[in-house]
Amino acid sequence: MSKTGKRYVAARGSVPVGTKFAPNEAVKLVRNLASAKFDETVDVATRLGVDPRKADQLVRGTVVLPHGTGKSVRVLVIAQGEKAAEAEAAGADFVGVEYVQKIQDGWLDFDVCVATPDLMGKVGPLGRVLGPRGLMPTPKAGTVTFDIGRAVKEIKAGKIEFRVDKTGNVHAPIGKVSFSEEALAANLGAFMDQIVRAKPSGAKGTYLRSVTLSSTMGPAVPIDPNLYRKVL
Repeated sequence: MSKTGKRYVAARGSVPVGTKFAPNEAVKLVRNLASAKFDETVDVATRLGVDPRKADQLVRGTVVLPHGTGKSVRVLVIAQGEKAAEAEAAGADFVGVEYVQKIQDGWLDFDVCVATPDLMGKVGPLGRVLGPRGLMPTPKAGTVTFDIGRAVKEIKAGKIEFRVDKTGNVHAPIGKVSFSEEALAANLGAFMDQIVRAKPSGAKGTYLRSVTLSSTMGPAVPIDPNLYRKVL
């Protein structure tokens, strides 16, 4: 049986039970309660009133966080010719068709994979390896495209993909506790704007049921979801 640490218990005691905070207040509290010796990631979790089992209620999308995630992202681009050169110029870490075979041989030292549509015939069979790891290029995520330069630059700048899980929740990183309150608040706002815009037409009742913010080792801080429902 796991034991809750003293620092976590103390931090959790600093979050008033039943209180829902404004976004800026939640960001400030999460930063103040972070006590780990490393730069903790700040995550946002939303509970949505959708049934992910129904195709018309899936929630997924992408968003470019204005201040990035604070994480260095290794980008693989499967392209050839001019598009390969475009990827290299945009700052891709790995470029080339030969990486298809490397992945088949077990190489997975990258965080995001981008491919041009004309090469998806070769990339497709990698779905069994990349799919379960969330690394498979898809048009909906903007990672299957001929606009390679833009895709790479957006990913490097802080573009993240989100998708509702089978329990109706969406989790996403929005930065590090070392970020300023203003930067975290801006990233949070950009993410929540996309969640609101991604509301499926088939969703009935209350769409945004809860929003919480937390750091890697810190307690969850509830945000008042009514502040976002008003814009629906």
